[in-house]
Amino acid sequence: MQVSEAGSTRKQILLMLKMEGPLTVGEMAERLGVTEMAVRRHINTLERDGLIQARLLRQAMGRPTSQYFLTEKSDEHFPKSYSSFTIDLLHDLEKNFGSELVDQLFNNREERLAEAHQMDFAGKDFGERVRTLAEIQDQKGYMVKVEELPDGSYEMIEYNCPIFQVANQYNHACQCELNWFERMLDARVERPECQAKGGQHCVFRIKQKERIENAPLS
Repeated sequence: MQVSEAGSTRKQILLMLKMEGPLTVGEMAERLGVTEMAVRRHINTLERDGLIQARLLRQAMGRPTSQYFLTEKSDEHFPKSYSSFTIDLLHDLEKNFGSELVDQLFNNREERLAEAHQMDFAGKDFGERVRTLAEIQDQKGYMVKVEELPDGSYEMIEYNCPIFQVANQYNHACQCELNWFERMLDARVERPECQAKGGQHCVFRIKQKERIENAPLS
């Protein structure tokens, strides 16, 4: 859900809290031109989803009332420009220090990923490692589907690429990802289709090394 999309009262409430800070139910109802009861229904949903929280506001006169404010989790529902910011930085680094430094940055990222997830793959068989990789990528927003093929290999499809804009200009990002997959899976990984190269999705064919090494000669 993006707040910039036309839509529901809940999105309008999130946008109001983003722009104006903490508000009471009465203040939100007045701005939206709806009843307080209608606002409370949406507030309950937003609280349940962990997007807003309440705090008690003590007043000079009358009973205390609740003000609502955004949580850290709500931040993911607002537009971001991380990709353009990252690309600008990479362009500057490449211009000032050369492409070798940019390549090294991507290599460093590969090493960090390998170190961070090493224990996630330890002690698992081939199929378990592939499914673990799919889960990790899915949690990062790649929208992953994985399927075992009749020959014992796997096909993994990433329907979304969160780093598409970066990968479109710096293909080293894709190569480092491929290297990381092979390293964690201890397998041969091919990518016949890549979004950054004009493909509809990123498609990976994953085969055990021993299957390749022992494959009969054609």
